[in-house]
Parts: sequence; C-alpha cells; structure tokens
Amino acid sequence: MNPLIGYAAIAAVSIMTVVISIYGLRISRTTGDFYVASRTVPPWWNASAIGGEYLSAASFLGVAGLILISGVDGLWFPIGYTAGYLMLLLFVAAPLRRSGAYTVPDFAEARLQSRQARGFTSILVIVVSWLYIVPQLHGAALTLGIATGLPSWLGAVVVMVVVCISVITGGMRSITFAQAFQFWLKLTAIAVPIVFALLVLGNTGQPITDGGAAFRQELNTVPDPSIYRNVSLVFSLLLGTLGLPHVLVRFYTNPDGASARRTTLIVLALLGVFYLFPTMYGVLARLYTPELSNAGASDSTVLLLPGELVGGTAGAFLSALVIAGAFAAFLSTTSGLLVSSAGVISQDVFDGGVFGFRIAALLSAVVPLVLALMTDSLALAGSVGLVFAFTASTIAPLLLLGIWWHGLSDAGALAGM
Repeated sequence: MNPLIGYAAIAAVSIMTVVISIYGLRISRTTGDFYVASRTVPPWWNASAIGGEYLSAASFLGVAGLILISGVDGLWFPIGYTAGYLMLLLFVAAPLRRSGAYTVPDFAEARLQSRQARGFTSILVIVVSWLYIVPQLHGAALTLGIATGLPSWLGAVVVMVVVCISVITGGMRSITFAQAFQFWLKLTAIAVPIVFALLVLGNTGQPITDGGAAFRQELNTVPDPSIYRNVSLVFSLLLGTLGLPHVLVRFYTNPDGASARRTTLIVLALLGVFYLFPTMYGVLARLYTPELSNAGASDSTVLLLPGELVGGTAGAFLSALVIAGAFAAFLSTTSGLLVSSAGVISQDVFDGGVFGFRIAALLSAVVPLVLALMTDSLALAGSVGLVFAFTASTIAPLLLLGIWWHGLSDAGALAGM
C-alpha cells in the first residue's frame, strides 16, 4: 500500500474529528454540556453517536478476524454485540434515564444510599474504561503500521492526542457531534469496499462462495463441547453490554425515558445493518486470503482484503477508505470511554466542574496509553470480549437488581461486585 494514501486517510479523519469537536465547543458552556450534553440529544442523533462509540476496534476489525480464524463460532460475536442492545431496551434504558443521574456511580449512590457503593462502582467504571481503551489503541497501532509503515506505537499516541483534544474542548457535547459523524463514516468505509469486491468477484463468472465452502469443515463436523463455550460467550455479551459505562452514559443525554427507548430501537437497526459487513469480510477472507490466519494477522483482514480482491488504483483507494473508517472507530470509542471515566474521576476527586472534568480527562488518558505501549495486542474482538465478561459480572447485576429488585442492599451489591 502506498504510504501517502494511508497518511491522507488518517490525517483526514483526525482533522475532521478535531474540527467537529471545536464546533461543539462553541455551544458547550455548562457542566451539563460537558457531562450529558444538557440532556437534549434527540433519538436519531444519539443513536448515531452510540453506534459511533460502540462499534469499536473489535467490531470494525476483530469480528472479521475471528470469523476467519474460528469459522462458524466467530459468528456469535456480532449476534451477541447486537442483541445486547435488546437487553438494554427491555430492562435498562428508560429507567436509567429517569433516574436523573450523570454517571453509573451516581445511580449506585442514589439507589443504595451508600457512599461505599458509589466509591466501589467508580473504581469499576474507571477500570472498565481503561481496559476497553487499550484494545482501541492496539488497533490503532496495527492500522498505522499497515497503512504507513511508521512505528506502530505512533498510532496509539495519535489516537489519544486527538481524543484528548475532542474531549477537553467540549466534553459530551463535542464528542456527540463527532461520534455521529464517525458512525456514518464507519458504515460507509466498511460497506463500499466489500460491495466493490463482490462486484469484481461476480464479474469473473465464478460462484463467489461456492455454496458455503467457507464453512464446509465446520458444517461437516459433529457438534462438540464448544456449544457450551458459545452459550457462555453470548450470555456474557448480552449482559456485558448492560454494564458498559460509555454506553450507559449516553442514555443520560436523552430528554426523557421515551426518547431513550426510541434511541435504543434505532441503535438495534443500525447495528444490525453494520454487522452484515464485517461478517462478509470474514467469509470472503476464509475463501480468498486464508493465509492471513496462518500469519497471525487476522485483525488486518478488513484492512487488506479490498486491496487483495480489487487490486490496482481502485483497490488502493478502497483500502484508504477502510483505514479512515478504522481510525474513526478507534477515535469514537476511545472518546466515549474517556468522557465516562473523566466524569467519574471529576465528580469523586475534583469539584465536578468543567475544569475538574478537563484535568480528569488528561489523567484518564495516561494510564491506558501506558498500558497499550507496554503490551502486545491479543485478537481485538477477544480482548473486548473479556471486558464484556467483566462488566457482565459486576456493573450489569448492579443495574438490573438495582432497577428491578427492591430488596437489593448496599452490602449485597458490594459483595456481589
């Protein structure tokens, strides 16, 4: 790949994100703007922003890589990621919005009347945010290395610098503008190249998938105990979505509970459309670029497949579009997580005002950046799946029981978490 194309794609997304965030600064004045965008975000706009921050490195790059490696078993990830929002719709979205809280720890304190519960929930939110940011920075490192040939660690640094500018300038109000833009960029960036690739393959006159050849080995195998692992995986993804702090804080930005429900319905539709495309990348990669799994480079499937299938100048520009979408994924998810952790740190450590929020955002950026620079990437979707399992075991039970069971006590919640 021509490095100039990679530079252009990454620079364009980064500059657009900063410009949109500076626009958000013009209307971010109050503490409510920085924490919850003054609770005035309409459903379509909020749904696009949620799609922007939820569709992370695991969704944009990792799902296709897992399908390439694991075959049919990898299909459970997009199913679980999407169905988790159905759980949000049914059990959490409207009640959480009606609670009037700014953060998950606010909800814990108000529901349990306990400072200890608030403090422990705050620690969990911060830890989850940091653990979730690390795979985003690993994905940025991978993408920058492939796109430009520069040292991969620069990718993590670039993402964190751009995100800090976005978050510090206007908080939730700024990143809501940016994340909505980034969702539609990601959808375009992942959909257009695969459509072109399918058209090229269709013009060869050969069957594109040869009637399920991509999964022939799995389909001809007697079911094995992996069924239990798959059930456990889906269960953790369903409940894990309920505990993601950067997703939960989004519902505080809706005007009321009814609009929170409408937002969740729209998100379900947007996710259902999006996850069709990484699934298609994974299936085609099993047929046409199986060597990516052998080289341990499965997370690069989405980045490399369009160039392999289309080739030439068109393939290079399609690859640039995918690179832009990937960086949008890293930026949008990281910004949402940074706002979530900064909001908690600001309220619990500083005065809860705008200045405290900005200091907390800087502190929240340092730890995951250091962790990312000190570690190597696992499979991106697998890394994020571990975070889902953690939130499914801690924050999700607190919310479900706190909303639906009057018998929950502060001692029981603390022991459970």
